Amino acid sequence: MQSEWVLKNLIIEIGKRIWSRGYVAANDGNITIKLNEKEILTTPTGVSKGFMTHDMILKVDYAGNLLTGNSKYKPSSEMKMHLEIYKERPDVSSVVHAHPPYCTSFAVAGIPLDKCVLPEAIIVIGAVPIAKYGLPSTMEVPDSIRPHIKSSDAILLENHGAITLGTDLLNAYYKMETLEHTANIVWNAMQLGNLNVLPEYERDRLLALRNNYNLQGRVNVCDSSSSRNIDKKNMLSNRKLVHDKITEDSIEKITQEILKKLKADKSE
Repeated sequence: MQSEWVLKNLIIEIGKRIWSRGYVAANDGNITIKLNEKEILTTPTGVSKGFMTHDMILKVDYAGNLLTGNSKYKPSSEMKMHLEIYKERPDVSSVVHAHPPYCTSFAVAGIPLDKCVLPEAIIVIGAVPIAKYGLPSTMEVPDSIRPHIKSSDAILLENHGAITLGTDLLNAYYKMETLEHTANIVWNAMQLGNLNVLPEYERDRLLALRNNYNLQGRVNVCDSSSSRNIDKKNMLSNRKLVHDKITEDSIEKITQEILKKLKADKSE
């Protein structure tokens, strides 16, 4: 078992990583690690995750009460959310909450990342649901994620961000990377006009691989239907219509400007 000192250093390192990768801005995000069945390490509220120091990492009990740490700092304002996860999932030892731009965009758009697209994502995080919006730092957030905690290690928070759960901090952080990487690729594919969904047969083969790897954690089975595939031909056709309309309007505007200039010159 890793020492408290080592775990605090790891929180600082992961904080730098989520900040440097643009997963959080300013003082956003929070990280926790279970020390034992009575104590939890947490990041402080109101501090950039990219600039944390050892004395900023706090220790709280399972009610969120501060046990040890610098009195200048207070535990994460989202501690209620982390405590709810540890209560519902005894197998989880760490939680990462961040606002990565692509997966948060899907959360804002109300689109779950539940399609069978990337093999690694199917195996590692499965179908990622969206929890209903809850006011940050209140019990509304724990209440909103409760229906999803027991079945998923990655959850989008409507109009807010994302959380990932892990057997340790690195495990939780890697799931956040996988989640954002997947969202980025799905977004790019949508811009190209088509989201190629893997069929049920391939999905089941990938889930069998997951079982063979004996991966811990929970994943929802992703959707292998192609009902939401984007018609690339129609999208490209619509883009052409928009482009043609813009071009037509531009030509008309330029023509009117030339005629106006000619008329002015003639009158002189």
